[in-house]
Amino acid sequence: MHPSELENIESVVSVIEKETAVLLYFYSDHCAPCISLRPKVMDLVQKDFPKVSVYLVNSEKHPEIAASFNSFSNPTLILFFDGREYRRMSKYISIPQLAGEIARPYEMIFEEIES
Repeated sequence: MHPSELENIESVVSVIEKETAVLLYFYSDHCAPCISLRPKVMDLVQKDFPKVSVYLVNSEKHPEIAASFNSFSNPTLILFFDGREYRRMSKYISIPQLAGEIARPYEMIFEEIES
C-alpha cells in the first residue's frame, strides 16, 4: 500500500468529503519519528482497517495545508469519518492506541454499510 501525497488544500478537502474514512498523515522529511512511524501506521491500516484511506501531507513543502488543519507539529495524524474529524494525534503516537481509536467507529460504520 502506497499512500497518495496531497499537495493542495482542494485535494485534501475533496478526499475528506468523498471518502468514508480518511487518515491524514502530516509529516516532514527532517522528522525522525515521522519516518519511523509511517511504515507502522501503513501496516496497521492495511492489515486491520483496509477501508481507511491514508494520505500524506508534507508540512514542510505545504505549510498552508498544515496550517489550515491546525497541524503545527510532526507527525500529526487526523482521522476523519464521514467528512468529520474524529481524532487527532500528534508527536508521540502509540500504534496500539491508534488502533483503538480507529476500531470502534470503523466497526460501527462499516458493519452498518455491509448489513
